[in-house]
Amino acid sequence: MIGETGVSGMLVLMTSAVALAIHQKNWRFALMSITIPLISGAILNPIEWTKPSGKQISTAIIQGNIKQELRWAPEQDLPTMQRYLQDTQQYLGHDLIIWPEAAIPKLESLATEYITALDEMTAASNSSLITGIVNYNYESEQVYNSLITLGNKLPGDKQGNYRYFHNNRFDKQHLLPIGEFVPFENVLRRLAPIFDLPMSSFTRGDFQQRNLVANGINIAPAICFEIAFPRQVRANLYAETEVILTVSNDAWFGRSHGPAQHMEIAQVRAKEMGLPLIRSTNNGISAFVDHRGNITDRLTQFERTSMSSMIALVNGTTPYRQFGDLGIWLITLSFAIAGFIVQRQTKHIKNQPR
Repeated sequence: MIGETGVSGMLVLMTSAVALAIHQKNWRFALMSITIPLISGAILNPIEWTKPSGKQISTAIIQGNIKQELRWAPEQDLPTMQRYLQDTQQYLGHDLIIWPEAAIPKLESLATEYITALDEMTAASNSSLITGIVNYNYESEQVYNSLITLGNKLPGDKQGNYRYFHNNRFDKQHLLPIGEFVPFENVLRRLAPIFDLPMSSFTRGDFQQRNLVANGINIAPAICFEIAFPRQVRANLYAETEVILTVSNDAWFGRSHGPAQHMEIAQVRAKEMGLPLIRSTNNGISAFVDHRGNITDRLTQFERTSMSSMIALVNGTTPYRQFGDLGIWLITLSFAIAGFIVQRQTKHIKNQPR
């Protein structure tokens, strides 16, 4: 109801209220500060703000499992592209096929022949495919971490809609410091080689962008750690949005807890917004998440694999999707007023003649 930011804010308010109550020896206020949020959370959490509409879409995700050290090696471009093409064949005919972040390792302008063939193949099968790719604009000399849509834009098209720089795309806005852009780069790049990582000069996309449209499905995208920012995800949800899509390459994190944490963050976005979510990654964790934030299907991590699933679309909205962080601000104001009243009462009691 109040989203991840609201829950974090509530924890801060609860602990602050308890500390204040202990300091002032007002145990009733301490108990109230803990029990009211816990009880209200227990009551509100099970509520399904959105309900399945009865419409389902067949969706496949492809996990290529390309080693990080091979992802940008030029001699690996063709093998990587062939791998994704081969693994996609069995899913032609699905409404939606998803490849991970930068799954196509060549610049978009240099891979147009491959992309056009892929576009025509998926359209002929009445499918739509979304893939990550890097795009370099030679005119502006800007580099974008992008998602592009291939194949059908609307059901039954049977003709590809792709052309270079078409507008059915999404450009990453929240760039990773050092990895995708270098703050104060004119200074820092001179200091140490670590600041000269490959692909570390990306350009930001707009904070709010149109949804991708694939086979008539309206999709709100988030690339990599953009999914960690609820206000950005919410800003890209519209009345017609049906699915949240997040793609990533978590190979950087190896076998650490990073990919699992990234997956849990994506689950929270699904629950906050009351929408199904698709997560496609290079080596895991790739999964389907329902509108309640529960994983319905997932792929094995660190394997070249793929899967398909039927995604249930929903009707309705959630309080957080409608009002954003307004709820936690109102709660914070309520706590502030309550604290002020308690403080005044305590002073009044102290000033009473004995």
